[in-house]
Amino acid sequence: MIDARYPRLALVLGVAFAIVGLSVAVWWSGYRQALTALGDRSASDLALASDRVSTQLQIYREQAVLTVDHPVFQTLDNRVGRRLATQMLREQADKTGALDVFYADASGQVLAAAQGVAGDNVAGRGYFRRAMQGALGAEPMVLPGGSDQRAYFFAAPDFGPDGRVSGTLVVVANIEEVEQTWRGSLPAVYFTIEDGRVFMSNRSELLFWQRNGDRPGLLPVGGDALPLQVRQIGVHEIWQLGWSPYLPGEALHLSIALPAIEMQGEILVDVAPARRIATLQAMAMAAVCLAFGTILFLAAERRRTLAEANAALELRVEGRTRALSEANQQLRREVRERQDAEAALKRAQADLVQADKLSALGQMSAGISHELNQPLMAIQQFAENGQAFLARNRTDKAAENLTRIAQMSARMARIIKNLRAFARNESEPVGRVDLVQVINAAVELTESRLRDQGVVLDWRPDAVGPVFARGGDVRLTQVFVNLINNAADAMLEQNERRICIAINTGARLNVTVRDIGPGLKEPEKVFEPFYSTKAVGSSEGMGLGLSISYGLVQSFGGNIRGANAETGAEFTVELDYWKEENAA
Repeated sequence: MIDARYPRLALVLGVAFAIVGLSVAVWWSGYRQALTALGDRSASDLALASDRVSTQLQIYREQAVLTVDHPVFQTLDNRVGRRLATQMLREQADKTGALDVFYADASGQVLAAAQGVAGDNVAGRGYFRRAMQGALGAEPMVLPGGSDQRAYFFAAPDFGPDGRVSGTLVVVANIEEVEQTWRGSLPAVYFTIEDGRVFMSNRSELLFWQRNGDRPGLLPVGGDALPLQVRQIGVHEIWQLGWSPYLPGEALHLSIALPAIEMQGEILVDVAPARRIATLQAMAMAAVCLAFGTILFLAAERRRTLAEANAALELRVEGRTRALSEANQQLRREVRERQDAEAALKRAQADLVQADKLSALGQMSAGISHELNQPLMAIQQFAENGQAFLARNRTDKAAENLTRIAQMSARMARIIKNLRAFARNESEPVGRVDLVQVINAAVELTESRLRDQGVVLDWRPDAVGPVFARGGDVRLTQVFVNLINNAADAMLEQNERRICIAINTGARLNVTVRDIGPGLKEPEKVFEPFYSTKAVGSSEGMGLGLSISYGLVQSFGGNIRGANAETGAEFTVELDYWKEENAA
């Protein structure tokens, strides 16, 4: 019992015991949390090692599946065919690093082998029996002969014309080659096969150790059981072992089943970092508790000073609040002015877009009137011919003329529909558009001009099929009309004129419009407003077409860029693919 005459000593001892108890609790809690984090990281390391082994063995599995259909195995009934097959199998083994590659017939007789001996019989092997059942055979094995060489056999069935298995191709993977890529790169990892032996490991001293039945631990080859203590901390299994200087003395043990390669993977991770983290946390808590008393004393002393400073601070805050209120009112006025300016800018942009469309329609008006006049004249001619044929009772010829009149009418309706859609001035929502149909509409609107100027258009919609993008039909049509007209303008001074349009459906959907003109003098300025290479005062535009097109494509979340190609200029319009979540 502590003497009441020493209250200060009693207080100090009480605080010390409290700090010790709290530090122990913090150490234990920190240790469990660190074990949980270490377990998650170790599970990831074990999964990574397992995936690496499975992936490397998968290479040999795929080699067996892909090679079994080689036509050389159809000629194994003669000596020349077997020699060619042996040569091919040796090349396969040299290129892939396989330990051996051989082909056996339905009786298990080896007919051709890269490294083995033709004539051996593998009918008793599990992988061969599995392959003869029509499935892919796989079996890990320690090769006989006392060399302790490990191999993994993959057997692929060879189906004959009658659908029955006529033979098997076996690829033998060298396990030592597989281990070279990850040995020593992770904590101690080992893989056991069905009989419980360690078949693969990044610690060579564990090879061929035997799992101790259903009990934890391993038994060394030809030796007695090594010391092992197992304790459970929450869901974590901790092994205390003294097996090797290259293995931790106290380790977290995890395991994972790998049915794809008929193995079980296990990992041993040193828990010393978890103990260090818990110790640091406990020491930090003790230091915090020791400092807390000092802080309380200093806090009491500073309270008076803070009270005086707080009064002065409140006066400053009150003055500052008034200033901020005035500034806030000024900001509101500026925000309203900016919103009004943005609304005016949007209206001006919409007017510019409509003006650009009407300007393009004005440039195309002569050609469009010709496109409408030509079918009208043809309709009149076919109607007169139809009347003449009806007067002569030649109804078949009259029906043929009526069919052509219907075709001409459909063509005129299509042209008028495109013109009406192109010229309308309304807010078009962003939705799913077929890029092929959009480009077809732009081509129809510019077709007469291109034909009059002798421009060859390289555009093959049939080879593409429907391609759905996020955008608007009318605005996208305006973009491509501008690009086609600009390309035609660039080639006015030359004899050969060609425009190529292509849709590229890669990771990012894009459309390229390329000409064979003189190219761009200043590619970095082509999208600036009022930038133009035409003569000042000309009637062919004010240099707003590309700037408007840039804004339209940006409104869809896309991008447009121009650059010089090997011959001429190339403009690329990048758009987003239409997805169902866009509709939502």
